[in-house]
Amino acid sequence: MAKKEFEREKIIASQETEEDQILNISLRPSRLTDFIGQKTLVENLKVSLQAAKKRSEPLEHTLLSGPPGLGKTSLAHIMANEMGSKITATSGPAIGKAGDLIGILTNLADGDILFIDEIHRLSKTVEEFIYPAMENFEIDFVIDKGPYAKTIKFNLKRFTLIGATTRAGLLTAPLRSRFGIFYHLDFYEVEDLIKVIMRSAKLLNIPIDKNAAEEIARRARGSPRVANRLLRRVRDWVQVKRDGKVTLEATEEALANHGIDTMGLDSVDRKVITVMYESFNGGPVGIESIAATLNEEPDTIVDVVEPFLLKAGFIKRTPRGRELTRQAYQHMGFSRTPSQTQKEMF
Repeated sequence: MAKKEFEREKIIASQETEEDQILNISLRPSRLTDFIGQKTLVENLKVSLQAAKKRSEPLEHTLLSGPPGLGKTSLAHIMANEMGSKITATSGPAIGKAGDLIGILTNLADGDILFIDEIHRLSKTVEEFIYPAMENFEIDFVIDKGPYAKTIKFNLKRFTLIGATTRAGLLTAPLRSRFGIFYHLDFYEVEDLIKVIMRSAKLLNIPIDKNAAEEIARRARGSPRVANRLLRRVRDWVQVKRDGKVTLEATEEALANHGIDTMGLDSVDRKVITVMYESFNGGPVGIESIAATLNEEPDTIVDVVEPFLLKAGFIKRTPRGRELTRQAYQHMGFSRTPSQTQKEMF
């Protein structure tokens, strides 16, 4: 199964869909005061923004890390808006050649922001051109080869690079060291997700009960993006099957119909847990073995499924591989095998 197909099958994957991209523009807060959650990060960012504006300087290069769907892109746009700057958004895979990067950088004005999503996926060649651009706001580009080689220097305006990554460990040390500000986004608490859902429901003109918002929040996997997606699926359900109002009963009915259980697991999550139980006795098992059994790429399991299963305590990482926890057995209704019971005794 290709990664795109895998993510489409997974209704509550944190990866942004085309529908998300369209609706998130209308739901995205424009000011830091409207951003919900990540309180410590917001307070520190507020200080950095105010200090940069007082000095009349561009903001330092900033790295945002954390699981997908927590607000890295929204924060980048908020930072540009707070600084009164233009933002140019792209992604690591989209910058295929050094010439692409040079074209983007030379078009940036003083104080502009360049936002690179999935910055860990930049090619090595492109990444090496970013180093002098970030440090000295210049790029040396070599044309031709041998005795005909020439170096062309591009002087750049002072810009701010905001990088976003879901896998900070894949960033090279030279690239990481050139960022002045580092922020990590954590999964959201239910209380903050309720606020996100109530705000989105108001903007989308969806009548919703507080209890229904709380139920959606509990199943949203700690992600505002997933919360908004579930809200839209419940809205569709009540408009067709009910009277149009999102109540607790209607929410439970709609989410059950979509295969999303009380802990927020969908069919793909349960498939991974079931494979670990039935094929590997609950683990420990390597991610490559899990992926091979599911006929899937290991990176897809790591990016799409594993973050929430780890956060929710259904699997754990050990030196020998991934392993199901007691909580996973209880939630899935699996019986404990003799070997598992023995493992816990020791």
